[in-house]
Amino acid sequence: MLVLQLVTQVCVVAACAGVFLFLGVQQLRAEAESSALNIARSVATTPDVRELVADYSADPGTPGAAALQDGPLQTYAGAVTSRTDVLFVVITDDHGIRLAHPDPDRLGEVVSTSFDEALAGREVVTWESGTLGESARAKVPVYAPGAADRPVGEVSVGFERASVFRDLPALLTGIAVAVLIALVLGAVAALLMRRRLERVTLGLQPEELAALVQTQTAVFESADEGVVAVDPDGVVRVWSDAATRMLGVRVEPGSALADAPVGRAAREALSTGAPSGIAVGDRIIYIDVRPVRRGSRALGTAAILRDRTDLLALTERLDGVRTLTDALRAQRHEFANRLHAASGLLDAGRGDEARDFLREMSGRGAVDPRVAGLDAVTDPVLQSFLGAMAESARERGVELRVGEETLLRSTLREVEDSLAVLGNLVGNAVTAAASLSEGPSWVEVTLLDAVEEDGLVVTVADSGAGIADPGDVFAARTRSDTDTAVHGHGIGLPLSREIARRRGGEVWIIDAGGDGIGAVFGARLPGVMGPAGPGEIEEGEDD
Repeated sequence: MLVLQLVTQVCVVAACAGVFLFLGVQQLRAEAESSALNIARSVATTPDVRELVADYSADPGTPGAAALQDGPLQTYAGAVTSRTDVLFVVITDDHGIRLAHPDPDRLGEVVSTSFDEALAGREVVTWESGTLGESARAKVPVYAPGAADRPVGEVSVGFERASVFRDLPALLTGIAVAVLIALVLGAVAALLMRRRLERVTLGLQPEELAALVQTQTAVFESADEGVVAVDPDGVVRVWSDAATRMLGVRVEPGSALADAPVGRAAREALSTGAPSGIAVGDRIIYIDVRPVRRGSRALGTAAILRDRTDLLALTERLDGVRTLTDALRAQRHEFANRLHAASGLLDAGRGDEARDFLREMSGRGAVDPRVAGLDAVTDPVLQSFLGAMAESARERGVELRVGEETLLRSTLREVEDSLAVLGNLVGNAVTAAASLSEGPSWVEVTLLDAVEEDGLVVTVADSGAGIADPGDVFAARTRSDTDTAVHGHGIGLPLSREIARRRGGEVWIIDAGGDGIGAVFGARLPGVMGPAGPGEIEEGEDD
């Protein structure tokens, strides 16, 4: 680019210099022609010249050269020549006979150039070559005294070519100096522009910039992650389509991040640079901000936005399955112990005691009856899951119980979604109840099946302090190790709502509580229940 700029400047300066030189030469020619014409007019209008030329024209003979050499016309023409620094002043009669000439030997001869235009009464300015060489000359008619319409001769005045262009070297010197100054200024400007472009483009050449734009476009259009780049002044430089899709707003590059129409949590995450997860609608967006540098220069920050809703929802489901697995493992171990006990009674010949033990075990079920109301939960998966949650809650000093209104007439079919939502609601309620140090801590779960939509309706109440800000409970944000708040300060509740809404259901706050009254949450999960399958024992069926 520097070479291109310099070549362009040289071409422009050369063209301008050529134009100036042409105009200068034309000006010098015009000045010489104008001066010759004015001198010729002055000589031709002199009364003595008019009278003498008229007399010579009236004489039918040809005047002799000897008589003309010392004549008044020759003397007058010589004086004008020396005074005006012209090449010649020639006076002729109406036949073109020289009456005055710088070369006395040519007096009385016919001039070498045409005099017809002057005798026709017209003034002529031209460049011609005569006996004295090429010159800029003017020819003016001489009129007889008292007869302004009858030419009787002509006056020809010429400037030598060398004298016309005597000032040309000075003009060329001025143009050369101007050209040199222009080139120096242009080179300095080109160097400064080059340094500026290198600083702005980080030293990248145009071809590299084009390749960079192509690569950037290909990456942005093919990647699922959103990209937001902010310069050190807080101005957005890149806002990809994926970022628009995730955050729900479009920010034009060049806009200030502080004025971007995004949520407060998103703006803080993009500004502070701390990795965090935020809730945008029903989605959980993880924002990872990293500084960008090139060499020692800080270019700002680049944020990668990833939609983690599906991943976190899967994690919640896996947590529910893990809880259920632990519960089943514990029940299996307990059931094995009970079988060993029954086997020992039979081996000891104590059949009646073994029969009573087995009857008691059959009536109590596989789960420890210390969970109040758990016998109302007929689904084995839900029963085992609540039993495991009750054991975990008991470790934190919270009693988990099943509400008296619980009624299930079908079995659970969609285990993952159901346990993910139920586990989140029960886990948050246990945390809320355990946060109080006074009085009994409890969590009550009520389960109802909606037969018309094969759904499950859940209510979870706790003995905690209630929800201070119900409007913010489903807004996910980053949790620190010292965060002791409950109900909606993580990502569980937003994910639970997202899972429920995907199935056409909902998770909501029934009662925010407060003033010593705990909160009550509700959830509706359509399509997760179904009729008892073959081989499953319905409630009330005989053994």
